[in-house]
Amino acid sequence: MRGRRRLAACLILLPVLVLSAWLLAPAGHTWLELSDAGTGRRIVSQLLPDGERVTFCWTNSLFRLPVTEVFVAGRGVLTLTEITFADPDGREPPRGRPEDVDDLYHTGGPFRAEGLSRPVGRVIIRVGEIGRPTIRLRDHFIQLTQEVGFGGAVLLVARRPTLRERLAGWLSP
Repeated sequence: MRGRRRLAACLILLPVLVLSAWLLAPAGHTWLELSDAGTGRRIVSQLLPDGERVTFCWTNSLFRLPVTEVFVAGRGVLTLTEITFADPDGREPPRGRPEDVDDLYHTGGPFRAEGLSRPVGRVIIRVGEIGRPTIRLRDHFIQLTQEVGFGGAVLLVARRPTLRERLAGWLSP
């Protein structure tokens, strides 16, 4: 009889222990939140597995070039890994080195830089008249102008998820 009780207890506790180990694992996910910086209204909050890509597209207001920034989620931050200032004629933009990106932002010409490693945990995105900023999360496009309007701002926060957020992210489709 005692053997059966122990076996039953083990069979009940095993799934709980496995789920607890998964939920408490230190790495593997990033919690991403976008909110209206003026009101605090949540626009989106999502659990992202390590390696998930987040794309930010906008138009540079000075040079009128479409810009695409690619971030990769990992260990509680988004890391900028590549950036493209598109060529208005549709040609492939020239390659830039990661260490030259700060200067390339200010020169006004098209370029593409890969191999960047710039972590972002918190940033304010200002919504201007020209920029049409859009964030792509999986197959979901978030038009920031529609969310906060011209002149508004979006607060992007990436961090390690809490236990509750990991559970909620795991349970939601």
